[in-house]
Amino acid sequence: MAQAEKSVLTVDVGNTTTRFGLFAGESLAGTCEVTTAERLTVDEARMQLSQAALMMGLPLPEDAIMSCVVPTLVDVWSRALAAACGRRPLVVGPGLKTGVKMRYNDPSEVGPDRVADVVAARETYGAPVVVVDLGTTTNFEVVDPDGAFVGGIITPGVELGARSLSEAAARLPMIGLKAPTSVIGKNTRAAMMSGVVLGEVARIDGLLDAIAAELGAESRVVITGTGAQTISALLRHEAAVDETLTLRGLLRLWAVNQR
Repeated sequence: MAQAEKSVLTVDVGNTTTRFGLFAGESLAGTCEVTTAERLTVDEARMQLSQAALMMGLPLPEDAIMSCVVPTLVDVWSRALAAACGRRPLVVGPGLKTGVKMRYNDPSEVGPDRVADVVAARETYGAPVVVVDLGTTTNFEVVDPDGAFVGGIITPGVELGARSLSEAAARLPMIGLKAPTSVIGKNTRAAMMSGVVLGEVARIDGLLDAIAAELGAESRVVITGTGAQTISALLRHEAAVDETLTLRGLLRLWAVNQR
């Protein structure tokens, strides 16, 4: 990865959170995150970039790569990064080299954050490996023993489930998310917490079992995203918590496309 000796800004625009990572070579020199706005102008995005640089205590480099799962924000962030960094960023999507064989019906359908997760997980943990990425959705990415991406699973995320309960049922409150002390809730909030958090844990454990049975092999499990530490501690499966997986995947994608 010799081409990554310069500084590179990685930007991961998710449905809920936008994360910035600034790498000096292969070392992650700083990170920060902001809430993803539903609407954003180029000037507002440039302001967020300036604030991110201040929070990380580092100047913005010339090279940048971004993944964005919000279609209306792709051009906004691309133009803002071009203005702030002096050149257009790489944008993860069709046409970008990944270095990973894609055994997927239509590779262009795979979200850019999922691609970054797969690239980083395979490089860091080898194959086979399963990534569980917790966010607005909970995504499972499966890399087979040959190192190929063979597909995955997309389910509603923990916070989305909690919000849906509250919005759909008039008598149910909004709840904060933390590990419950018991499975059987003694009040409404505790019962909801058990259902949302432990229900997510049971779903992840069950799907990991099903993936292993279908793949015909036990895989390393890597968990990333919001609440990864909390969920990982409750799983039956041993899982490595990797909070910078997506950002490192973006750096790897940048390096692959310098060749």
